[in-house]
Amino acid sequence: MSTTTDRSVASTIDQANVARAGAVVGYLPAGYPDLDTSVDAAVALAENGVDVIELGLPYSDPVMDGPVIQRAAEESLANGFRVAQVFDAVHRITERADVPVLVMTYWNPVLRYGVDRFADDLVAAGASGLITPDLVPDEAREWMGASERTGLDRVFLAAPSSSDARMLQAVDASRGFVYAVSTMGVTGARAGVDTAARTVVSRLRDAGVARTCVGLGISTADQVAEVLDYADGAIVGSAFVRALADLGVTGVGQRAAELSAGAARR
Repeated sequence: MSTTTDRSVASTIDQANVARAGAVVGYLPAGYPDLDTSVDAAVALAENGVDVIELGLPYSDPVMDGPVIQRAAEESLANGFRVAQVFDAVHRITERADVPVLVMTYWNPVLRYGVDRFADDLVAAGASGLITPDLVPDEAREWMGASERTGLDRVFLAAPSSSDARMLQAVDASRGFVYAVSTMGVTGARAGVDTAARTVVSRLRDAGVARTCVGLGISTADQVAEVLDYADGAIVGSAFVRALADLGVTGVGQRAAELSAGAARR
């Protein structure tokens, strides 16, 4: 029997695609610049048009993160952030904001913590599931089992370099949505969203995907609107982290409202 929160990523994305052009997923790292501020900033996203929160677990070797997110993670860790605090952050966010919260984490911290223990603590905190950028489905047996037991969502990635077999694996194994990586390399705001994103989404559609959200490089309302023309959701990360660094929680809310306006364009 599932013990997860009633907040469903799938239904939230579906509702956003009925009410407007699609969903906006907002990323922020837990514990940056401190735990309280990171919670307030995540709530500000939810209060300003972001449909799903992606809460990053700071990690010492973030191979896919760009410089803005890397610096934030480093500062969080330097200030003493510990893995267990992510559950506290999720709990405090979901108490104040009625949106699904997915934790984005590299796999090593989950292994060290204990996969089943991590899953149980996610459920207890009110999280909806995990985004695991460095874990591929055919190496995820333990996580597949834990997520089936608890009903947690599992979001795998598909990239321009993914083979057709990998695309199909991601579609079959994911629950909630498939994370379509729009460009090769690390995250970070770019002047234009790579046209490879359309190809990735098209290939995922061919593989039977129900929902796919595009991330890595979205930083303007125009880009949100562009992505939602062909995808179910647009994922924004570095733009929000930079706003938090430069302008604090108020700036994050303002930036969220600006970018979420792109979802109103059909």
